[in-house]
Amino acid sequence: MGVLSGNPKDEPMHYGEIFGVWAASVAARGAVSCYQTYLNHAGDKDLKKILNDLIDQAKLEIKELDTLLSDNGIPSAPIMPDKPPVKLEDIPAGAKFSDPEIAAKIAVDTSAGLVACSQAMAQSIREDIGALFAKYHLTKAALGLKILKLNKEKGWLIPPPLQIKRPESEK
Repeated sequence: MGVLSGNPKDEPMHYGEIFGVWAASVAARGAVSCYQTYLNHAGDKDLKKILNDLIDQAKLEIKELDTLLSDNGIPSAPIMPDKPPVKLEDIPAGAKFSDPEIAAKIAVDTSAGLVACSQAMAQSIREDIGALFAKYHLTKAALGLKILKLNKEKGWLIPPPLQIKRPESEK
């Protein structure tokens, strides 16, 4: 079979895989930076726990993705500096994100991450890269469920219009 047989780690990455891995690493860097800021703004302890889980996951992804890039001779994006902790009461009211705003944004981010992982899995021909994004997909799905439950329990979920009564079908 040639170059695409044997150990997937010995196979070359195609351009789509390279871009997908590099873009995921950049996205994870942005998530760490953004979620550290949200952590400074968050007041709810359950929301802070989820933010810390998201930060830990993003840092793991950066490490694994950058290793994959490095192993294939591809430079990764520069690392962003960590955000220093700030006391919640030091943030002016007009400049502060509210807990429901933060929860909505991380829900959207997690949903977009699921789509990105699905796309990366679908375009991968190297099994190890597809499996890596499948692992991230599973983790993001679990975190997304936690975020959904948090939003429901706290009364922060803003659902789309609900169909309470269905129109009668014409016969």
